[in-house]
Amino acid sequence: MTKEENEKRLAKLKNIVLNMPEKPGSYQYYDETHTIIYVGKAKNLKRRVSSYFHKEVDRYKTKVLVSKIWDISYTVVNTEEDALLLENSLIKKYNPRYNVLLKDGKTYPRICVTNEFFPRIFKTRHINKRFGTYFGPYSHTASMYAVLELIKKLYKPRTCRLPLSQEGVAKGQYKPCLEYHIHNCLGPCIGRQSYDEYAENMRQAREILKGNTRQLSDMLYRRMQELAANLEFEAAERVKQKYLLIESYCAKSEVVSHTIADVDVFTIADDDTRSHAFINFMHVRNGAVNQSFTFEYKRKLDESDEELLITAIPEIRERFRSTAKEIIVPFEMEWHLKDATFFVPQRGDKKHLLELSEMNCRQYKFDRLKQAEKLNPEQKQTRLMKELQQKLGMEKMPYTIECFDNSNISGTDAVAGCVVFKAMKPSKKDYRKYNIKTVTGPDDYASMQEVVRRRYARMIEEQTPLPDLIITDGGKGQMEVVREVIEDELHLHIPIAGLAKDDRHRTNELLFGFPQQVIGLKTDSELFHVLTHIQDEVHRYAISFHRDKRSKHALHSELDDIRGVGPKTKEALLARFRSVKAMREATMQQLAEVAGESRAAAIFSHFHGTGPTQSSNPSKET
Repeated sequence: MTKEENEKRLAKLKNIVLNMPEKPGSYQYYDETHTIIYVGKAKNLKRRVSSYFHKEVDRYKTKVLVSKIWDISYTVVNTEEDALLLENSLIKKYNPRYNVLLKDGKTYPRICVTNEFFPRIFKTRHINKRFGTYFGPYSHTASMYAVLELIKKLYKPRTCRLPLSQEGVAKGQYKPCLEYHIHNCLGPCIGRQSYDEYAENMRQAREILKGNTRQLSDMLYRRMQELAANLEFEAAERVKQKYLLIESYCAKSEVVSHTIADVDVFTIADDDTRSHAFINFMHVRNGAVNQSFTFEYKRKLDESDEELLITAIPEIRERFRSTAKEIIVPFEMEWHLKDATFFVPQRGDKKHLLELSEMNCRQYKFDRLKQAEKLNPEQKQTRLMKELQQKLGMEKMPYTIECFDNSNISGTDAVAGCVVFKAMKPSKKDYRKYNIKTVTGPDDYASMQEVVRRRYARMIEEQTPLPDLIITDGGKGQMEVVREVIEDELHLHIPIAGLAKDDRHRTNELLFGFPQQVIGLKTDSELFHVLTHIQDEVHRYAISFHRDKRSKHALHSELDDIRGVGPKTKEALLARFRSVKAMREATMQQLAEVAGESRAAAIFSHFHGTGPTQSSNPSKET
């Protein structure tokens, strides 16, 4: 598309927007082939649609959407509630490319109550609304089986697939199956259970599936009392058993308060990249949570949490056929729903409900993340790299990270280590050790500059790929001296971060940028744990190298200066005596057994400054 064509396209669209009414409604965007690519809703159509064409729009995805629009249509409605419903129906009908995508688990099971003469109740993953009424979906299958088991014990619905009819039962066309003989079915097929009794049982079963267990329990209690008052004790006992089963089932449910009659609860949580969101729905009736489900939505245009939630609420309520008048949400909502009000609780039982929904939302997010990373282990590393890139505002993902640390004791045996992490995993073949050559005394800053200078000057010379991020084991001072070498001397552009410690020598913050700024990072997050692992690894590597050098230096000062003692003799002495201290305390004879008489005399003389002496234990001499 040429510049002139684009300007003509934008002029046409802006002319449509100028003539749009300032009323609630739904708007539709079309692409070049006149296919609907986006459906939106608005309290004020003109104001909302015109916002897409402002020059200051800075969201990349919105700019991409606008570049694809060739035509706009809209539908005016009376209220904002109607705009929500219209948007919902149009999205379902056209499935536009740029609208949020509900990643619904259609494989989640439901409970079906068939439309047959004697209905059956069973779990299924296939939906055909002409076949029966469906309850669910159930994300937690254990709760679904608990409901089915309760209904089975209470009402003993038939499980056979016989096409039962009133005429067939009257004519005796059917024979009872094993379920009847083991008392799991009351035999409606042979007339042992009347149609009216079976229908009443199915009505009560539907109430349980709807979550109306408390009202059903109260009804059974009253019925039990009536039968007992009429001296019908056997019938009263049967009703009592049903009542106790329902009470036992209710006791296992999450009961908040019996004063909460009918409430919907919605919460939302983002994934770490904000490309997906998880929305939890809970339905509470008579104080008990009878339905809980979490939906996953994929953002297409960086929609805010409020925009996503107000889009999802009508759809989810329709799926679960909820008519609750009160909807608990985590924040204030600008939109309104017909015959329902939004409420943000601050305390009490409803606040507890909101926290329970948030907990389910976070747990679902955690489970999905672990499941995805188990199937694709590289996904976790990519997610952490993207998160670090986003936190630091970097142009590219930090695939290769290098971290430096110094180690010395009062400036002696000064060394440094460099560890390399690739895709958030240690690449040990790329680790490097450095002996400090140009610095005298305990000067950590000068030592760090020497190592960084040597490291990257050589990489430039050998044309080795440079790292995407440098992390210093220290705060602002370490970052500044590294920056002086990287940018001022070598003229490289490598981002530099620092991990600073608190007074207890525990890492507590991530620094980045010049001037340095503290990057907000939770200390219990996965990314923080990876960064501290990098810091611990470079510290361990540098300390290990320093200890090795100290040990070699100590042995050199004691043994390597003794004339006639070579590597093999030294190795034999260490194998026998384990330490220089033990050699110093050994007798002439003990040394001679390992090194021979002439070398033993030299070693003894070195340690004691005198010639050889006799053993302190003559009884052992031969």
